[in-house]
Amino acid sequence: MDPTGGGLRLASSVIAPLIKKLFHQDGPGAGLVDRPVRISALVSFRGETRTLGERELRRLSGELVDRATKAAGPHEAPTAEVREELTDALTRSLGDLGRLDMDDVQAVRLGPERLAARLAHPGDLSAAAGARYDGLLLATCVHILNFFTQRSTFVARTLVEQSRDLDLLIRKVDLLAERIPLQTAEDARFEERYLRYITDKHSTLTIYGIDLHQARDWPLDTAYLSLRTTERDAPHPVGESEAEESATPPSPPQPADRALAGRDRVLLRGEAGSGKTTLVQWLATTTARQEAADGMTHLLGRIPFVLPLRTLTRGGRDLPSPDAFLSAVGCPFHTAQPAGWIDRVLASRRGLLLIDGIDEIPEKDREPARRWLRELLHAYPGNLWLVTSRPSAVRDNWLAGDGFTDLALARMSRQDIAAFTDRWHRAARTEPALGERLQKAIRTQRDLGRLATNPLMCGLICALHRERRGYLPHGRKGLYDAALLMLLERRDRERGITGTRVELDAESMSLLLQKLAYWLIRNGQYEMERDIALDLVRRLLPAMPHVAGQGTAEEIFRHLLDRSGLLREPAPGTVDFVHRTFQDYLGAREAVEERDFGVLLRNAHLDQWEDIIRMAVAHARPDERAALLDSLVRRGDEEDRHRVRLHLLAMACLEQATQLDPAVRELVERRASALIPPRLESEANRLADLGPVVLELLPGPEGLSEQEARAVVITATRIGTDAAIPRLVPYCRHPSASVRSWLASEWSSFDTERYAREVLSQLSREGHYRIAASTPRELELLRELPDHRYYSLRGNFTADEVSRALAGKDVAEVHLFLGDRLYELGFLHRFPGLQRLLLSNVTGQDDLSTLAGLPISSLNLRGPGNAGDLGWMNELPHLSELYLWDDVIHGDLTALPARAALVQLSLPGYVEDLTAIAGWPTLRGLRLQERQTRMGSASWNAVAALPALSTLTVPAVGFSELTGTGLRFPAVTVLTADISDAPHRLPTVADSFPSLATLNLTGGRRAPVSLAPLAALPGLRRITCSDTIPVADADQLPPHISVLLHPPARY
Repeated sequence: MDPTGGGLRLASSVIAPLIKKLFHQDGPGAGLVDRPVRISALVSFRGETRTLGERELRRLSGELVDRATKAAGPHEAPTAEVREELTDALTRSLGDLGRLDMDDVQAVRLGPERLAARLAHPGDLSAAAGARYDGLLLATCVHILNFFTQRSTFVARTLVEQSRDLDLLIRKVDLLAERIPLQTAEDARFEERYLRYITDKHSTLTIYGIDLHQARDWPLDTAYLSLRTTERDAPHPVGESEAEESATPPSPPQPADRALAGRDRVLLRGEAGSGKTTLVQWLATTTARQEAADGMTHLLGRIPFVLPLRTLTRGGRDLPSPDAFLSAVGCPFHTAQPAGWIDRVLASRRGLLLIDGIDEIPEKDREPARRWLRELLHAYPGNLWLVTSRPSAVRDNWLAGDGFTDLALARMSRQDIAAFTDRWHRAARTEPALGERLQKAIRTQRDLGRLATNPLMCGLICALHRERRGYLPHGRKGLYDAALLMLLERRDRERGITGTRVELDAESMSLLLQKLAYWLIRNGQYEMERDIALDLVRRLLPAMPHVAGQGTAEEIFRHLLDRSGLLREPAPGTVDFVHRTFQDYLGAREAVEERDFGVLLRNAHLDQWEDIIRMAVAHARPDERAALLDSLVRRGDEEDRHRVRLHLLAMACLEQATQLDPAVRELVERRASALIPPRLESEANRLADLGPVVLELLPGPEGLSEQEARAVVITATRIGTDAAIPRLVPYCRHPSASVRSWLASEWSSFDTERYAREVLSQLSREGHYRIAASTPRELELLRELPDHRYYSLRGNFTADEVSRALAGKDVAEVHLFLGDRLYELGFLHRFPGLQRLLLSNVTGQDDLSTLAGLPISSLNLRGPGNAGDLGWMNELPHLSELYLWDDVIHGDLTALPARAALVQLSLPGYVEDLTAIAGWPTLRGLRLQERQTRMGSASWNAVAALPALSTLTVPAVGFSELTGTGLRFPAVTVLTADISDAPHRLPTVADSFPSLATLNLTGGRRAPVSLAPLAALPGLRRITCSDTIPVADADQLPPHISVLLHPPARY
């Protein structure tokens, strides 16, 4: 639309002075800013420095309307009522400027039409106002963008942005040229066709409950919410030096879509509905489009293969070889692929293999699936692999021996929940106030907050809140009951579907669906043949005359498929439930109604039945519930193999037991208390899954080991309700800094002010641990807390916000997350006592040169991008420790500071040539991170020649390679080695490291490793082994060698 061609017209001389009032004016020093500025930071009616309030904003909008009215001429002048309507509408739209998640450069790139479309629509307008409003808003947006381009810093910043974009483009092209080999025309054409297919197939997302009036599928780009992952039970490597441990960045939750940044192999765990499959879709479409953003360059040039294990094994089929991938997942043109195409893709290390749902195949099939995966890993190294599973489906470190990092999808934080509900209500086109009321209810109602832990549950809560006009049921069972009623009974009525031959009420549909669900559960399946489903319906009809009178079994089944919203046909002739949660809930109801408690009890030790048992307890009558829980405990007493799992499951069921015999409740709690305190982080996570009922069982710090105290704190913080705060307070003075570090970093799930007041302000400041802040409010509260010297600032903060929060503090160490709002680091010079600096999310667009001259002695850079030119490190006069991770550097060591007297160095696996390491003869500690390729003899010769090297950490490939070279490392006294690939090389350690005093063995093995050959080391005093390495012959070692075995998880 031409803003001067219709509606209300605005001349520049009329509108420009008013537009300027909407924004802060350039101040002194503005010319130094070399990045785009967030619109929300420019507007003058938001934030601490606002000069316009809501009243002033409305007055300005009214003046814009009045001036536009005068410019239009008397024959086009609207009435006073229309002017008032236009003023209200424009006030709302302009107010939305402060909520736009974009900067001025991005807004200019959008153009006025698309900027106007991003602003809030005023809703229903009268015909007279509607005819004028679009032109008024468009003209306003034209002048807003013109104002942006005339700001004093815009041109300079745009040139900087263009230069960085060009540099990033060049590096992406170089990466693509390196990653994509020469192809035949046939391969290239098919590849293009396949990538289009992947994009189309996986680019929509189902949002449950939003579909009462419209289709369920929403664009993934609009609906996707990046959640966070945490590394499961990942302590610092055993034997790590104190210097390296203090400098290693913590593993805070990171965006899930970057799970493969800096990692080649990931096992991702998440509860039902937590977003595992959605993440798989997002990675597939992002890769297929080749639109990798900053930090996602590891996806460039790759070919995604989405491999749902349930689909691959449908009908009892064997898992496919690569040439059958496309046919196994039902790609309609799989016969058109060129012969050997997938083999060529994987052999050239360009594959992204997304293996979804280890938990969705029977337990007996999981070990064969692991062997299939292992064969692929050996045949095609260097590709990216993501495997998903529910948490309890496979044991901890199940794939550790194959080089997989074990990550878990974190519970949604309060910020995640707020973002999700806002996005949901925008997609549903509801009034913003409705979403705001729901967010307040989730914050203030403990029961509701406990349920809103993942996208599935949040979506159901949003839908029910809208449907029931703000009234929400209590408890998980009540929520599911209400959601099923909404989906089954109200769905057709709301969509206006009436008059069909088959009209089933919710109860009838539920009875039929739960029969199908229970058949799937009893048979250990997640899909059934259509004929089986049809036969089940046919056999039920005689007992349901009201249903039978409406049609044949085929017609009734078709109605369930088309109208329930819970069934689907994933492939011709196959039926399943749209989400496993609904299947488990309905199947549990059927089991209780059939009184199949013996079946429930016999299968209670299987992970596939855990949620079913919990839901059965919720459905059962009080006497049935008591008998089932009592039987679970008794079976656990009698079967040592399953004791822990069954006793914890009984404890988890208490949350669903609204009415229960007190004697049974006491019995369950007594058995669970025998498993407390937890000892490991993985045990703490299992306890936290039980919910608030476990809080009363957690002990105080007296008499606990450091490891136990830490695990208790982890349990309470992961439960994440304010009821946990009194349990945490006694640990504030714990002598261990590692215990207090958890208290200092896990406050995002609690009431922020209360946690700061009752926990953080009481923490002993002794020892080394970082106080973390992830949100603006947490950052602000740092100013009110007692002074501390170590901080971890994980949020997307600006330099000014960080400076204000840390002003006046004697900061010795800070960990910063480089988001799109933190790009200028010169402010760190204000902290003369700064000794250690840790930067996460480093990308090629970050200008780190302003760090030159800092007094830091330790620098830690974590990707996922290449840090580019590191010459500025030569201007760090005291630098002695350098820790580089992920994609920060590639190739060789030429980018490192030649003039630095380094004593500690950590290098990512992408560094392949270490011959230049001789330039740092002062090195005492070297850590080589996980890699897929060998370094070569020249690099190992250079490492062996380092005269002061005393501590060495090597990955699996490195250990296999260096022990085969015959080199000696006479000065090394501490060795940490991943022996996954070459346990048979352990005897050569005595020859290669004659002065060894401490040996730390990591990695994953199934067969025991003999320690007997290590007896030949005269100076060896200590051996530590991770819980993934079984050992043998420790009794053959002399008494002066101690062996520390990390205990395996009990549950």
